[in-house]
Amino acid sequence: MNQGNDVNKRKADHIQICLNEDVRGRGITTGFENFSFIHEALPEVDFSDINLETFFLEKKVATPFLISSMTGGTEKAMTINQNLACAAEEKGWSFGVGSGRAAVEDPERAYTFKVRKYAPSIPIIANVGAVQLNYGFGVDECKKIVDLVEADALILHLNSLQELIQPEGNTNFRGLFQKIEELSKSFPLPIGVKEVGWGINGKLAKRLFDLGISFIDVAGAGGTNWSQVEKLRSTDPLKRAAANAISGLGISTSECLLEIKQNQGTGTLIASGGLNDGVEAAKAIALGADLAGFGRSILAEAVTSEQALIQRFTQTEYELKAAMFSIGAASLNELKNTSSIKRVGY
Repeated sequence: MNQGNDVNKRKADHIQICLNEDVRGRGITTGFENFSFIHEALPEVDFSDINLETFFLEKKVATPFLISSMTGGTEKAMTINQNLACAAEEKGWSFGVGSGRAAVEDPERAYTFKVRKYAPSIPIIANVGAVQLNYGFGVDECKKIVDLVEADALILHLNSLQELIQPEGNTNFRGLFQKIEELSKSFPLPIGVKEVGWGINGKLAKRLFDLGISFIDVAGAGGTNWSQVEKLRSTDPLKRAAANAISGLGISTSECLLEIKQNQGTGTLIASGGLNDGVEAAKAIALGADLAGFGRSILAEAVTSEQALIQRFTQTEYELKAAMFSIGAASLNELKNTSSIKRVGY
């Protein structure tokens, strides 16, 4: 089996495992359950006036929601991406596709990333693993991915613990900060950075923003744990045992937001990692996020149909507005600057 086929099989495995298995971390949550809104019984807001519009990547969007780097590379992934793109265009969600490495290594799979025709107006983000900068990827390969997707930006994902457990994993993360800095200075489009479920701490976020990274997706702990996903693909007893041992590592999504806010990083901040509904999205924005990202929690609808996704997206938007209504916030700016959120029990 060639390298391209290896990647495609891995992508197919990831979809099936995330759909059918419990791949959450053990003993760690997003932390959003530790925060509560202070209800305002007289909100002085007309619910119909609540406005979710915002700007991302210099585009006006109807909502602060992002599909956070899902999939690509297989026939099923194409169906998922088409459903996601159509629903995102309909409802005004931004859309991050899965890693474009599969398309570079196997051009026959490139079509699974061609989603712009289904979503002509929304921000779309191309994606590749940052570690690939140590394995032959440079500016030219990143441009190929962006051009293929017709993307507005490129996001580099950080997935060290996933790569460690992954049977085909690449674990040389040495010198990546310098390479990310060089890429961000020479690349023609904005560059973002995201984790994949273990979170980004405040000091690293500030350092990335200071070197010119445009946006960060914290992708904190509490949702999909990719060491658990890769454990289910591995036959190596050493890696399987290690995956269990590290399943509780990471920084919860809520704590990532608080740390980054405390360290005063300047740039667009995305909260993903275990978000399930619009109320959790509201909490994330109140804690400092500009956008709220959803991944595995919408995968079942993405597999089902565009219409199932539109229904889920509509519900999520309504839930966000309901949370805003409960504290009298008529805009995202008011939600982000609210003092009506507190730690439970503090």
